[in-house]
Amino acid sequence: QVQLVDSGGGLVQAGGSLRLSCEASVRTSRKYDMGWFRQAPGKEREFVASISVSGTLTQYAPSVKGRFTISRDGPKNTVYLQMDTLELADTAVYYCAAGGWGPVASDYDYWGQGTQVTVSS
Repeated sequence: QVQLVDSGGGLVQAGGSLRLSCEASVRTSRKYDMGWFRQAPGKEREFVASISVSGTLTQYAPSVKGRFTISRDGPKNTVYLQMDTLELADTAVYYCAAGGWGPVASDYDYWGQGTQVTVSS
């Protein structure tokens, strides 16, 4: 069983930065590939980024590549999403996910509760 707690969202002006965190509580020593998704009002949940267990492999959605950086702290089983040069279109609830890889949400087994990111003009 894996519990994910994501945090770090908030209100930021366009062009600003935020850093999201996702702490995974795992009953065993197993590590998981992890990812971030987001969902804006009235839209489907969309892939943002994913990172492998080792942290050496990453994937990004084209809309965030070059602006967002996913990373992880192995010993703490924590994943981060550094978001820079934020745009109005980045406004959404951001969800941490574990147990999957890549852009398909149904491939992931575990989900955080979500954290709201609002970008203002």
